Amino acid sequence: MLAPICRRRRLAIPLLPLLAGGTNPIRSSPVAALLSHGYFNTTAVAAGPDPEPCPATVSYLVSCGLSPAVAATRNVRIRDTDRADAVRALLREYGFSEAEVTRTVRLDTVLLNSDPDRTLRPKLDFFHSLGFPPRFLAAEPHILARSLDNHLAPCIEFLRGVLGSDDSVRTAVCRVPRALMADLDNNMRPAVEAFRRHGLPKESIAKLLLIHLGVLMVPVDRIAEAFDDLKQLGLHIADTGFLYGFRVISTLKRETWVRKVALYRSFGVSEAHLLRAFKTQPTILLVSDESIKKKFRFYLDVLKLETADVMAQPMSLSLSLEKNVMPRCAVLSVLLREGKIERKLNLLPSLLCNSTVFVERFVWRYAKDVPDVVKAFEGKIKFQGFGDREFELLSHYMTEAN
Repeated sequence: MLAPICRRRRLAIPLLPLLAGGTNPIRSSPVAALLSHGYFNTTAVAAGPDPEPCPATVSYLVSCGLSPAVAATRNVRIRDTDRADAVRALLREYGFSEAEVTRTVRLDTVLLNSDPDRTLRPKLDFFHSLGFPPRFLAAEPHILARSLDNHLAPCIEFLRGVLGSDDSVRTAVCRVPRALMADLDNNMRPAVEAFRRHGLPKESIAKLLLIHLGVLMVPVDRIAEAFDDLKQLGLHIADTGFLYGFRVISTLKRETWVRKVALYRSFGVSEAHLLRAFKTQPTILLVSDESIKKKFRFYLDVLKLETADVMAQPMSLSLSLEKNVMPRCAVLSVLLREGKIERKLNLLPSLLCNSTVFVERFVWRYAKDVPDVVKAFEGKIKFQGFGDREFELLSHYMTEAN
């Protein structure tokens, strides 16, 4: 299935039929077929020349915490510094930290020219009444430019009807604040209706919006294409990974898909293993290139695992090495050195298990006899490798195969 994309060494070659606009035989390959859809295309927009910055505005923005270089790029003139001060004071009144105020100003400098009481306060009251934290607006302050009566309130009401509760609305919006900029009648309603037409039940639509509210910004024709692509990949609506697969397929750019597939193949990942891993953990295609490289090098070179072992446990590519995997390896290394666990170990399942389970099984259980396990888990003892002769590690993949 992946072969038409990955057999050739240069990424540009598989794209030539698509760019030429001729007949493309890759539709027989489900994964390659994804490359033919328009929602993977991007168009570069040339930026016009920046106007000359206003020295007084630059000076004021620097006083707000922006660097001189960043302040000089803001194409806005602060007309009234007293009003701008009042806007910042209002944000603090509603719980914004100084860092959040600075971020808000950096992302939407025009906000400083707004009327704090007539324009901003009613919107801040609205979000405060729903329990939205300040960091939500600091992440996407452009929301405060939208009309409360004509956009924000109707959108929240619509989302409440789909998601079922204010708690769910708050969770979904805080995960993807920019989604609240989507137009209700041109984006949100048509997207939800498209999900229904393609057979997603009410509960699945709500879960999809909780996973990534940005799917409401996907055009309806692209939604149809994504459903078709996932079906050809072998993912069906009732499958556990379908909703996560839709989130990935509907938003991933064409060139990114090609690059990711090629990168996985460069580490010896077979077509079958990549497809199986995608079905289990679709978000492996959202992991950054550098993170993929770092993790594979760690698993293959340091832990001496096989590529098939890693792909059999795709969660291993989603977890942070520094925050999750390496501290757990350090704990296991200490326990192995002290003879507290067996020489043969199913390594990846131990590293990837629930944090509470891992702590109970490997940390608190031995903390009294081996205090170093606590230090290792806290990152105070760094993982230096297991050593070639200390023990034999069994992979989950090998265990299943046997």
